[in-house]
Amino acid sequence: MSDLLAGLSAALQEQGYRLTASRRAILQVLTSSGGHVTADDLAALVREKAPGVGRMTVYRTLDLLSGLGLIRPVYQGTGAAHYILMDAGHHHHLVCSVCHKVIEFDDCVLSEIEQMVCGRFQFQIESHLLEVYGRCPDCQ
Repeated sequence: MSDLLAGLSAALQEQGYRLTASRRAILQVLTSSGGHVTADDLAALVREKAPGVGRMTVYRTLDLLSGLGLIRPVYQGTGAAHYILMDAGHHHHLVCSVCHKVIEFDDCVLSEIEQMVCGRFQFQIESHLLEVYGRCPDCQ
């Protein structure tokens, strides 16, 4: 079991949710897909791996994972939400405004901004999603 899959499984159980066979299959497909997937695409991929898991189970599990802050829906002009894994509580994208290419990056330099925001607004940050829009090298 990958570290990410184990972490998601543990997070569900820590919140009092059972790790059913259906949820395990959904988590396995979600983590193996890299965490950038629409609900419909995820349902199709899960159906290939576990034919007994229905579309509504996938949707309910996505809602549960979103509610727990383990994944987040993002809308990047494609209409359907793409669900992304909030590994380590954060996720970062560069989004090309011309070709809509998405570049992920892991370098998190937001700690100073988080501290400033927390102090100014008396807000406790649990996670963040950063999307920066511009032009990729191919579209410049």
